[in-house]
Amino acid sequence: MASQTASAPGKVILLGEHAVVYGKPALAIAIDLRFRCKIAPSDSVRINGLEIDRAKHPYTSHILSEHWKGGIEIETSSAIPSGSGLGSSAALCASLNAAMMAYRGESDEETCARRSFDAELKAQGSASPVDTSASVHGHGIAVNLEGGTPIWDISHGKRRWSISHIDIPRMTLVIGHTGISAPTGPLVAKVRRYYEHSNFAKDMVNEIGSLTEDAAKALSSGDRVGLGSMMTENHKLLSILGVSSRELDKLVQAALPYSFGAKLTGAGGGGSMVALTDRPDKVCEAIERHGGRPYIVSSGQPGAMVEK
Repeated sequence: MASQTASAPGKVILLGEHAVVYGKPALAIAIDLRFRCKIAPSDSVRINGLEIDRAKHPYTSHILSEHWKGGIEIETSSAIPSGSGLGSSAALCASLNAAMMAYRGESDEETCARRSFDAELKAQGSASPVDTSASVHGHGIAVNLEGGTPIWDISHGKRRWSISHIDIPRMTLVIGHTGISAPTGPLVAKVRRYYEHSNFAKDMVNEIGSLTEDAAKALSSGDRVGLGSMMTENHKLLSILGVSSRELDKLVQAALPYSFGAKLTGAGGGGSMVALTDRPDKVCEAIERHGGRPYIVSSGQPGAMVEK
């Protein structure tokens, strides 16, 4: 076999980011923006024609050091903006692991998810398996929430996350990208410092957890009004935790008049927000007027898959 290509989707966290690091539930869906990796054996180790630099390619470097022997040529392409809060690094890990496994004739979704989470954890220093599980599995997932169809458990140290499949109705969402790259690791560390030294922060994390449980019920019943309201409330709580930004708040406020709800998605600090809406064109116009780049995306997307 000369080469192997696989792709994986980006993701949107509907509710629960940051709180999920502390064992609280989260809801995430795969979206129709994908990352592709093409691999082929080689005499050297190169990515997009250049020698791999561990500092510039921490995710790829970790995956190769753990799961590949010898040279390799990697070609990547992505529709997911980097540092956007849409899971670009998770989709990279998922697609690269899927391509490498397929090259060796392996096909195991759970193994791919575990390897992808491990790469994110090593690269970022602290992470939850939300992004990587959503990218590998696709469709919709719940973390630490009863009622779904269990697919795997992932542990790190004293922390354990239970990942389950959840049925997601067809939904239209608009993403507003601020254009500001916001690495996940420092923001996770910022919340951790706040959480470890403040009971108020712990209360906010617990409140996000309760809100996410209620949102799962709204999601399963198709209550977009209720779900949107809870998304907006989640954004307020994340702002209190200090992970929003002026740019994100501006895009959320711009989208709300035409949406059921809106919030930041991902680590925050920059990156993107997401709006649940039945008026996507209006939301796009509002986001553009306020300096963001809009993307209309839909739910129900497949996870990591081998491409012919």
